[in-house]
Amino acid sequence: MQLTTFVLVCLQVLAASARAGEIEVLHWWTSGGEARAAQSLKASMQAKGHTWKDFAVAGSGGDSAITVLKSRVVSGNAPAAAQIKGPSLQAWASEGVLTSINDVAKAEHWDALLPKVVSEQMKYKGDYIAVPVNVHRVNWLWLNPAVFARTGAKPPSNWDEFFDAAETLKEAGVIAVAHGGQSWQDLTLFETVALGVGGAEFYRKALVQLDPAELGGVTMEKVLGTFKRIKPYTDRGAPGRDWNLATAMVIKGEAGMQFMGDWAKGEFLAAGSLPGKGFICTPAPGTAKAFIYVVDSFAMFKLKNPANQAAQKDLASAVMSPEFQQVFNLNKGSIPVRMGMKMDKFDDCAKASALDFTAAAKSAALLPSVANGMAVSSAVEGAIKEAVSQFWNSDKMTPAEAMKRIVGAAKTRP
Repeated sequence: MQLTTFVLVCLQVLAASARAGEIEVLHWWTSGGEARAAQSLKASMQAKGHTWKDFAVAGSGGDSAITVLKSRVVSGNAPAAAQIKGPSLQAWASEGVLTSINDVAKAEHWDALLPKVVSEQMKYKGDYIAVPVNVHRVNWLWLNPAVFARTGAKPPSNWDEFFDAAETLKEAGVIAVAHGGQSWQDLTLFETVALGVGGAEFYRKALVQLDPAELGGVTMEKVLGTFKRIKPYTDRGAPGRDWNLATAMVIKGEAGMQFMGDWAKGEFLAAGSLPGKGFICTPAPGTAKAFIYVVDSFAMFKLKNPANQAAQKDLASAVMSPEFQQVFNLNKGSIPVRMGMKMDKFDDCAKASALDFTAAAKSAALLPSVANGMAVSSAVEGAIKEAVSQFWNSDKMTPAEAMKRIVGAAKTRP
């Protein structure tokens, strides 16, 4: 009996070795909380016997990574999976370089496990070509409660209260708003202000549907005015600063607030800071009932090696598993994309985010992020990003001139 068991174990080991492949994954999760989240995925694949080859490219909200990816694909050396999201998934699929993972999706009933707004973005002509990892909320405002208590500033719920708090912090010698002066961060702040000032319907018409009347209208002028009014409350060191370094300023008490998606929470947690004590999460002013979302996803590239193809499918299955969805999102700061997950191990910020995501989906206030690749083509996103950053960094450009540039940017073709 013992010999039979030994033989069976050996056969299982040999079978696993025969199936084992190499899985190379391109991503830009390199900061503290993100790196911990990526490590959980690596561990999951190694547990299945596969070799993990990390292809991490830091910086620029993924811009640098996509540049490297393009050169790899053109040279015929694509990774097994790459962190791609939003309309870019369909653009890559149309080039014929992505592979279908329908067999995994159908076997595991992804259509029933994912919100429709998510599952549709993971498909090309009805076939799954990518697997979603998580859901991020962009329109958060992060606060250091100790700084607020020390200076007497009050946590804001609307724009008037925000500017009152910012002025109080500034007068106390504290940097009011930690900001990283990179174009994607400028646009992230801008879209948050657009939602807070204009509301969900304006956001959708202007920044998703690219309606010229809304992009060049009275509401947009007010949005631009509010956006630019924030800049004096940032510091001179902002240009070029990475987002996680801005978050570190809030963690250390050097700054009072930061506008950033909930990936920032991963940095707070990695630093040992606890929600409600070391930091406060609150919806950005005027955005409490709406949700700007980012869904990270891995696009699956065509591979020739059968063992690597098998590893690729194991990766897709692992990403959608309840175990990975929990471990990864606890580290990343995001919430599970898989519906029906228990949230008892998640903190209050994540629980609030999950409830708001569901409510926003029912009230048509669930909105894709422009700044983070979810709403428009990469060409349009890049052009709007440039126009917004030019306005943010110019002392002379008027809102009227900025609107003209944004309207022109919306007409950009690939």
